[in-house]
Amino acid sequence: MGLFSLRKKIKVQTTSKDSFSGWIKCNNCHEMIHANELQGNLHCCPKCEHHYRLTGLQRVELLADKETFVEMFTHFKSTDPLQFVDTEPYAERLKRAMASTGRDEAVLVGVCQLNRIDIALGVLDFSFMAGSMGSVVGERITSIIEHAAEKKLPLILVSASGGARMQESILSLMQMAKTSAALAKLHEKKVPYISVLTNPTTGGVTASFASLGDIIVAEPDALIGFAGPRVVEQTIGQKLPPKAQKSEFLLEKGMIDCIVDRHQLKNKLSSLLNMLSGNERTYSLEQLLDSQTLGQLPQKLKALVLS
Repeated sequence: MGLFSLRKKIKVQTTSKDSFSGWIKCNNCHEMIHANELQGNLHCCPKCEHHYRLTGLQRVELLADKETFVEMFTHFKSTDPLQFVDTEPYAERLKRAMASTGRDEAVLVGVCQLNRIDIALGVLDFSFMAGSMGSVVGERITSIIEHAAEKKLPLILVSASGGARMQESILSLMQMAKTSAALAKLHEKKVPYISVLTNPTTGGVTASFASLGDIIVAEPDALIGFAGPRVVEQTIGQKLPPKAQKSEFLLEKGMIDCIVDRHQLKNKLSSLLNMLSGNERTYSLEQLLDSQTLGQLPQKLKALVLS
């Protein structure tokens, strides 16, 4: 028996049973990072702070105070009015998107609190058919805009989209006008609207409600534009400047107002809402004082504060 056959065989499991070890190479800096580390850092690379996409639910968890989000207008459901077929029927695409995401559409809308400020919130989910805007997405966004106008709730819409949904043709393009008209009425009522642009925000979404905010905020290094860089270059026959259509370039050119890191986004939005509302929110003394200070007040004064 040879020497090598006498060696005890040791099994080293380098990956889990599904062949995924948990390690990911960052798309930006190409450093190896662990999925748990990425998740714990709000899906930002801990080495270079590259912002990965969030799902709609993850975005709601990031912005809404815990257990305050109430989803609305879920009764609007997508259909296939044009019986559209490209490489596969549109109805089949919808079924597959629903199965893979657990969602029924590319948008979540509702009301919640953000740092104890009552707001109306809409979030596009890129994982559902690239966050494309079809009839139902447009209807739900329009509905939450109208609800915000009726209830005088500040509105925040977070975009992540490939644009209008081609499978619905002119019906999807009509959503650009519909959402923009609803925002015009919101503006007439002097209700604040903040648009948050994430990677990517393109097409008909950029050409409508995403660009109509009183303040337009973007995440770092987000692709923002109407057509993609390759299409633009082919159309104009020229090479685009470096980083064109990235949020930093658009900030320099004045299309957006500020770039905010994901870790500071919630607090920044609450500061902007307070600024846009003219600091008109009123707080009780109980809200302004911490429990320790409240406990030190004389009994009569404490009763007055709590009354």
